[in-house]
Amino acid sequence: MTPTRKRRLIALLLILAGVGVASTVAFYSLQENMLYFQSPSDLSMQPIPPGRQFRLGGLVKPGTVTRAQDGLATRFVVTDGPKDVTVEYVGILPDLFREGQGVIARGALDGSGLFAASEVLAKHDENYMPPEVADALEKSGHVSPTADGG
Repeated sequence: MTPTRKRRLIALLLILAGVGVASTVAFYSLQENMLYFQSPSDLSMQPIPPGRQFRLGGLVKPGTVTRAQDGLATRFVVTDGPKDVTVEYVGILPDLFREGQGVIARGALDGSGLFAASEVLAKHDENYMPPEVADALEKSGHVSPTADGG
């Protein structure tokens, strides 16, 4: 093998190794930053380890909203019909947040199964429900009285 061909082969191998390393780093970075949507029923079938961020969606169960007297902490239960998850959020809730409303909360489970939300989103008009929430409710056989599913 001539010295020129040897240099070209080494350069090609270095480029391929660099592309491989960059692809691997990008893949793992994207995996860590993805927030998967889960319904309460999904969580009972595939538990998520405590501390891992994801989005939880469903309806706010009527009669479960409790607010702290001396702060901004709020606890409520998100349900998709057959399963429930207790959510705790510290902050100002959206104006449209209320019982029976479709919500998506972003956060993580703690060791006791409580979902600590860092963000809570509520549907923005009477006919809209996030598609993920509508699909999860439809699968569970529970349909919101104000939701048309899309």
